[in-house]
Amino acid sequence: MSLSSHKTIPEGATLVDVRTPAEYAAGHIEGSLSIPLDTVPQALERFRSFQGPVVLICLSGNRSGQAAQWLQAQGLRNVENGGSWLSYRDEPV
Repeated sequence: MSLSSHKTIPEGATLVDVRTPAEYAAGHIEGSLSIPLDTVPQALERFRSFQGPVVLICLSGNRSGQAAQWLQAQGLRNVENGGSWLSYRDEPV
């Protein structure tokens, strides 16, 4: 992993933003999906349907970390905490 401030999205990954709808509307990465943290349990089957890696992002990495831990506890192995969405904002999806 690079020590630069910008992260690279793995090829074929689904980028999921777990911030609130208001935060997402105020600015997000083009091509990312909005699934707010409080709706992640209801979206479990949607997460299971994603092909390839799933990178979860939020403002600081806290909420995306919570979502990643919960999804991994449900048996999903292709999810990771991507941290802050600001680290990816210049990356194409």
